This record gives sequence, structure tokens and C-alpha cells, in this order.
Amino acid sequence: MADNSPLSADEVLDIVDEHDRVVGQARRSDAYARRLRHRCTFVLARNAAGEIFVHRRTARKLVFPSMYDMFVGGVVGAGESYDEAALREAEEELGISGLPAPTPLFKFLYATPEHTWWSSVYEIRCESPVQPQASEVAWYTFITEEELRRRLAEWDWVPDGREAYRQLLAWRSEQGTGPGGL
Repeated sequence: MADNSPLSADEVLDIVDEHDRVVGQARRSDAYARRLRHRCTFVLARNAAGEIFVHRRTARKLVFPSMYDMFVGGVVGAGESYDEAALREAEEELGISGLPAPTPLFKFLYATPEHTWWSSVYEIRCESPVQPQASEVAWYTFITEEELRRRLAEWDWVPDGREAYRQLLAWRSEQGTGPGGL
């Protein structure tokens, strides 16, 4: 059954400066159209076996439609914290309530000529069966970290997720935690 629910273009976001301080608010569609810096979360979700949830975004997404992503997450609403948004987005996109709070790892500024947002990266262990949100996820599976690295060259990945994953690998290397994460 097709999901015809409205997209979240009217959602209000905090607009932030280069130091991630709130300087105003704007509708999500305006933030994208005018390249206003806002906040996003990226949550790497693993199942009980340690495999990573990967999915293809729906064609109806406002940015990066029909592309693959190794993170769940999304924009942080006005007045919402990164931690609150990470949990909300993980529960929404995975279709599970009562998840533990995602573990915050690091933040970075994602900036291209088209987009800019402060990005907070998290990990979460999801031991319950997932029921992904149909308006967000067109296809999904869980894969090993090794398979994800192979698929990076084969699939059309969202550029911000690809950059978050690159930064995650560098962060793990600096932390000495290796590829396994949680």
C-alpha cells in the first residue's frame, strides 16, 4: 500500500551558525532551498549479530531520494536536542518503540555547495525485529561491516551518510575501537 502522508517540508528547524549555536528558525523546505545550516542526526543501527541496518530511501524523500544509506536519522526539530532526535528518528525509521538511547560518538559539520548541517553521529543496538517506516524506507537489510565496505563502491549512497561513515571509520581509528563499534 502506498504511503501518501505529507512530507515534512513544513517542519520547523533551528538554524545554527558555524559553532552550532541557534541563530533562528526556518521551515525545513526553506532551510534546504536557502542552504541554511541546521542540525541532523546519524544513527548506525546494529542487530543482535552486530550487522548494520542499511536501506534505500523512498523516492518521496526531500533530499537524496532513492539512494542507499547506512544510517537512520534525520533533522533535529526546533527546540529538540540531538539525543532526543536520534532516539525519535531511530524508533520511527526502524519501526520500534522503547529502544535504548543511542550512544553519542562525535559531531562534524557537513557542508557542500548545496547543503550544510551539523551532524551528530550515534550507534545503537537493536535486538528487536524491525518494521521500517514505509514513508522513509523502500528496501532494507542487515549486512556485515565487511559487506558494507564492499557495497560502498557498488551502490548509490547518500553523500552525507557516506561522509558520516568515512568520519566514523576515522574516529574509530583514533579511538582504537576498530570496526565493530558497540
